[in-house]
Amino acid sequence: MVIFRYDKTFEGLLTAVFDAYSRKAFPDRLLAENDIEPLFTDECHAVISSEEKSARVWKALQQKLPKQACNMLMYVWLSELEGSDELLFRYMRKTFDHTHTIAYNFGDADVLEIERVARKVAHEALYIKQFVRFQKAADNIFFAPIRPIYNALPLAVAHFTDRFADQQWVIYDLRRKYGYYYDLNATREITFTDADDTLREKLDESLMAEDEKLFQELWKGYFKALTIKERINPRLHRQHMPARFWRYLTEKQ
Repeated sequence: MVIFRYDKTFEGLLTAVFDAYSRKAFPDRLLAENDIEPLFTDECHAVISSEEKSARVWKALQQKLPKQACNMLMYVWLSELEGSDELLFRYMRKTFDHTHTIAYNFGDADVLEIERVARKVAHEALYIKQFVRFQKAADNIFFAPIRPIYNALPLAVAHFTDRFADQQWVIYDLRRKYGYYYDLNATREITFTDADDTLREKLDESLMAEDEKLFQELWKGYFKALTIKERINPRLHRQHMPARFWRYLTEKQ
């Protein structure tokens, strides 16, 4: 059994693909640097992430695959599902080993799985765009928490940068302890710690702007006024607005 150890980054995965073809030895397993080595390991190679090597592999993939397929590779990586890196490695290897693109060969189990996982991550990014709710802080910065199943926040950031270009905002992922801050000029990634008081699902009232509480009450009243009780359909409601997002919606408090 051949083992490759890498740093669990996308750049490291692409470097592992480069090393495999350079060594003409392909891994049976991809492990993190501290993972326990399985029994009956014949060879263990430590992959050192290289920007140059990963860039060459990515450029080659872009030449072999349509843009949509390359996007799906990124979506699958952001899924963070167990074994997704090995799935991507197999897909990349098949891409390079075939003279024609495999992107539309849905008879291949790996191609089908890439499509399935990518669709789930894309759907999660859509949920983020739909169900993020901002809360205005006293310093006029708008905060929005989210806890997506997949690491889909990077796929939705451009939407918020374009949609709310006239205000400062922070969107943070409570599950992964990072987020994005827009300062009216650019959007940049930021990280949080467990000790950060702002890392919560709802701003403390002492941190809210004076008019934020009023706007929340007005929105609740507007939502209630529009609701037709006789047409309430809980099952359909949960289908279009999953209950796991309700904790972030002002109208659901």
